[in-house]
Amino acid sequence: MGAKLVLLVTGKCRRKCFYCPLSGSKRGRDVVYADELRVKEDEDILYEARMIDALGAGITGGDPLEVAERTCDHIGLLKNTFGERFHIHLYTSCTDTSKLKDVEDSGLDEIRFHPPLRVWNRMERTDFAEAFKQVTKGGMDLGVEIPVLPDRQRATATLVRDLDELGVQFLNLDELEFSETNWMRLRKKGYDTKNDISSAVSGCDELAKKLLSTDVDMSLHYCTSSFKDAVQLKNRIMRRAKNIAGDWEIITPEGTLFKGVIESLGLVKLKNDLMERFEVPDELMNIDYEKSRLEIAPWVLKEIAGDIEFPCFLVEEYPTTDRLEVEREPLKSKKK
Repeated sequence: MGAKLVLLVTGKCRRKCFYCPLSGSKRGRDVVYADELRVKEDEDILYEARMIDALGAGITGGDPLEVAERTCDHIGLLKNTFGERFHIHLYTSCTDTSKLKDVEDSGLDEIRFHPPLRVWNRMERTDFAEAFKQVTKGGMDLGVEIPVLPDRQRATATLVRDLDELGVQFLNLDELEFSETNWMRLRKKGYDTKNDISSAVSGCDELAKKLLSTDVDMSLHYCTSSFKDAVQLKNRIMRRAKNIAGDWEIITPEGTLFKGVIESLGLVKLKNDLMERFEVPDELMNIDYEKSRLEIAPWVLKEIAGDIEFPCFLVEEYPTTDRLEVEREPLKSKKK
């Protein structure tokens, strides 16, 4: 549904997983992000949750239990603001039972553990076994989430059976992807992309299908990279677009915002000039001081671009805080 806020409470983590896809601006850094918004105060978290009409939150990192007190505060903030039905899950590799009790007491609904690769074939002899018991006893939903590693079929198959015996309710298998920070390590492991247009690792689909056929009581799920992008992300940005789109912007079927853009220094003068010369309604324009441009309804700009002496473009960008631009088409304007 794309209805869960992604709350990264820290980039700090004690694990050194070779496949970690976290960006360089977050990995190892003690920063907080609500979706793409850098959080400076609690209100930023609530603002982003409202912008996507969030029905819940996924708390991630790094490892959220590296900053357990902060994590508990954020869980309490969200529960107190949006109510007990606001579902919150948390990802962690931590087995510290005192910290697990703290997040339980703060109102956490579900934990998804991420055991390191080195223990996948001996889970019953690790601290995770005791951590699973505490989570189950406390009433939180218990799951495990790992990437599919095509060259680790035997270890993963052992993990699936052991998790079932340890009382885990569900296992999420994620399609492994190349990212800007992990691609060198994945290449060294011999991994390759499955085709020329995907960042997903070859062999994940085949192994995932075998694992999904395992005869166990717990639920098994496989999340592909295409599903995350084409469904989860698309739905989340669509929810945000509907809340922030101005009268001068068109929401595309993908949830991006389509608008006209005029680049100029004298933005106020330019706006007043367009209102006077072309009778452009005020509500169909917006001054974007951050990007030094005037935003204008695209259907209007197409009509008047030939009579404007400044660079004109049709722009498509995400409705997220970072406003990532995905396409720009120049329109012919009058030469100076």
